[in-house]
Amino acid sequence: MTPEPAAAPRRRPWRRRATPYLFLTPFFALFAIFWVYPIAYSFVLSFLNTRQRPWTLDWDFNWGRLVQDEYFWNALGNTMLILVVQVPIMLAFATLLAVAFSSDLLRFKGFFRFAFFAPLVLGAVPYSAVFRLIFNEQYGVLNYGLTAIGLPSVSWLYESTPALVTIMIAMTWRWTGYNAVILLSGLQSIPATLYEAAKIDGATGVQRFFLITIPMLRPVLLFTFVLSTIGTLQLFTEPWLITTTGPGNATETLVTYLYQQGFRSFNFGYASAIAYSVAIIAAIFSLLQIRLVGGREVER
Repeated sequence: MTPEPAAAPRRRPWRRRATPYLFLTPFFALFAIFWVYPIAYSFVLSFLNTRQRPWTLDWDFNWGRLVQDEYFWNALGNTMLILVVQVPIMLAFATLLAVAFSSDLLRFKGFFRFAFFAPLVLGAVPYSAVFRLIFNEQYGVLNYGLTAIGLPSVSWLYESTPALVTIMIAMTWRWTGYNAVILLSGLQSIPATLYEAAKIDGATGVQRFFLITIPMLRPVLLFTFVLSTIGTLQLFTEPWLITTTGPGNATETLVTYLYQQGFRSFNFGYASAIAYSVAIIAAIFSLLQIRLVGGREVER
């Protein structure tokens, strides 16, 4: 007589359902510590008077100052000016560059795509140092070229308007290739049959660009527009390293002002209020862009 095999232990259903969450616990713990807690704590800080110990709750101390602070409004104005002028120019260049990358007339496409994307992988410090040399008033190659053709030299880094122009040129140089690569992926998803049919109907290259390429690229353009808007509202590297926010705060941006309040003046409450104002402005702009541009897609 052979013994009966022992019955396999039954696995409890709740343990089976809990197993995936157990594996995800380390991620949720790190996410809560390094993301959720700082965001929530900075929100609380924005309502605290951190100028003296002990920190006290004062609902209007930081937000009231924000409304009346002329330096904050100067930083906001500079950021908006860069956003309105530089972002459309950069995206226009990126669109033309993406079209050139996808053209059959262009040879060595891989090389050119890498060449225009390369500025993004360059370190911020060497990139800024090179631009400081290029735009140097006395020894810069740009002024050397201007004087060579009979134009006066420009104090790019020490006058208000030229300093802002320098920031815009640097940003355009660095980010155009990145946006062009994103737009190129959108271009490659457009069916070639559309262009062939338009060509048979007699449409010119310009007509195909405006009647097929731009409408079909609208979702990708919206994506790059939102990304560029958020990136510009977070602008820090160029004004901090190239013009040091000068001359006379002419290139001060919201994030450089936030940094000065938080890590130089150690006014963490006011810096938190500035940070949340940047987040609110970014959310409003993103919703407007999605509503105005993306809404047309929904209507179709």
